[in-house]
Amino acid sequence: MARPVTLFTGQWADLPFEDICQKAAAFGYDGLELACWGDHFDVKQAVKDKKYLKQRWEILADHDLTCHSISNHLVGQAVCDNIDDRHKAILDDDIWGNGDPEGVRKRAAKRMIDTGKAARAFMDAKPQKKDWGVKTAVVNGFTGSSIWHALYAFPPTSQDYLQRGFDDFAKRWKPILDAYDKANVNFALEVHPTEIAFDIATAERALKAIKNHKRFGFNYDPSHLGYQHVDYVKFIYNFASRIYHVHIKDAWWNRGDGTVGVFGGHSEFADRRRYWDFRSPGRGDIDFEQIIVALNDIGYTGPLSVEWEDSRMDREHGAAEACAFVQDMDFKQSDIAFDAQFDR
Repeated sequence: MARPVTLFTGQWADLPFEDICQKAAAFGYDGLELACWGDHFDVKQAVKDKKYLKQRWEILADHDLTCHSISNHLVGQAVCDNIDDRHKAILDDDIWGNGDPEGVRKRAAKRMIDTGKAARAFMDAKPQKKDWGVKTAVVNGFTGSSIWHALYAFPPTSQDYLQRGFDDFAKRWKPILDAYDKANVNFALEVHPTEIAFDIATAERALKAIKNHKRFGFNYDPSHLGYQHVDYVKFIYNFASRIYHVHIKDAWWNRGDGTVGVFGGHSEFADRRRYWDFRSPGRGDIDFEQIIVALNDIGYTGPLSVEWEDSRMDREHGAAEACAFVQDMDFKQSDIAFDAQFDR
């Protein structure tokens, strides 16, 4: 096994922290990617209470688990979004406030700065008596987008209109990224529909908008690229120095009955009419062997974090199966040329 295999706890936020630690250890995982919701990682407590951070590590250690990253997708989404009632369901009351959109965006941005501080404090608090294998503090998440609603160009959408969306992203995220630089923390955007970057072209444009800020990179997740027919292996090579974290999540596509297209038809996940849906790793259409080769080529040594989403499968069965799948498929880069031995 070349890289640690971790489990993202976002889809398990209904369980207490100790319970998901116990389950992840039993499933065979090396560590957790901690979601900043549920009771798994409390940003507000983390920035002010060293005892809380110490206790998190103690619970992880009790289950022989480590942690390489924390994730705050829900709050990050609100930084650039056109805020509506849907956001109230995913935000803390103190971020939502009275629901005034600009107030929500500003409070979300402040919480994302605090998330970076919390990530730094958390990684600094890990006990020194053990090698946890953690090299860099990473916060994974979303950015939101003020222009996602303009995805399809009618009424006609000018490039000036779209550029204002990228400029808005840069204005709102540069102070956050500057704070992350000060704290020595990387932010990894999960490239995803509804975000400022959802494919290769928009990821390039987002980087340009923030002048290639060194703290802005990507939480690589092939599932969000594959069903869009974006070359998810090319993404790795194009952004080799910006792959700060990797999600292992699968999807299948071209599986519907012709009723629903790639935009989803306002249908629920697991609706058999859907053109695409998420699947447990190894059961979809993503070619993970190509991904492992590409990650080896770019020298990525960070965790492979299972983000388990499959509405048709029991999640405990799926998470255990996914752990074994990733451990089996991963392999180290060769340190010799196989044909160099023939002249010996």
